[in-house]
Amino acid sequence: MPVIRSLALTLIACLIFVPTAVHAAPVDLALVLAVDVSESVDAGEYALQHEGIARAFETPQLVDAIRSGRNGAIDVLVMEWSDRDKQVVTVDWTRVDDAASAHRFAAAVRATPRSSNGLTAIGDALIAADRALARVPDQPARRVIDVSGDGMANIGPSPREVRDRLLAKGTTINGLAILKTEPWLDSYYDQYVVGGPGGFLMEVKDFPTFIAAMQQKLLSEVTAARPSDRTARSLPAFAQMQ
Repeated sequence: MPVIRSLALTLIACLIFVPTAVHAAPVDLALVLAVDVSESVDAGEYALQHEGIARAFETPQLVDAIRSGRNGAIDVLVMEWSDRDKQVVTVDWTRVDDAASAHRFAAAVRATPRSSNGLTAIGDALIAADRALARVPDQPARRVIDVSGDGMANIGPSPREVRDRLLAKGTTINGLAILKTEPWLDSYYDQYVVGGPGGFLMEVKDFPTFIAAMQQKLLSEVTAARPSDRTARSLPAFAQMQ
């Protein structure tokens, strides 16, 4: 009997202390914000990109759009990229489901220093973004990679070949082409980068208009609606904040 009692107590203890599985929660979107930090992006332009992301998440319009989704939440991650071996997650997966979490995400974006500079390896950036999507903590209804950049790929695997592999998985790739130094970049992104269900491209003429473009693009991504115009326009919310 003592042996049986001891075995029974051991079994009960094991059952009590077995860790329970953590179930991933459903979210409407898993979004990788892939930000170009190659050598063509100077310090001021880098700051504008980060400020554009941060300000977008501080606007009531974006928070309302997130909360209006079926699950009322998204997961978002920021990854900076440049050369073949330079893809760095600067803000890891963050669940945004209200104004407080959106503001915390914005603060985290502003707090990160620049991770690198180098050549422009868009194909490697897409591969790294796909790896990030593979470890998203929740269950997204949609998976989107959002690539912003000011130049064509000049090193690494073909962006088009990598893109096509990701599209086969059901991933959407959107683009924000900054036309400051390469006025034809929108055509390049159309052919080699953007694609998938609901995929779209937005273009800006220079870095200062990036802030308005980022809000417009994020609103479209959250609501799964293509923007009516691919050229960014000034928005009242941002005009008041600047």
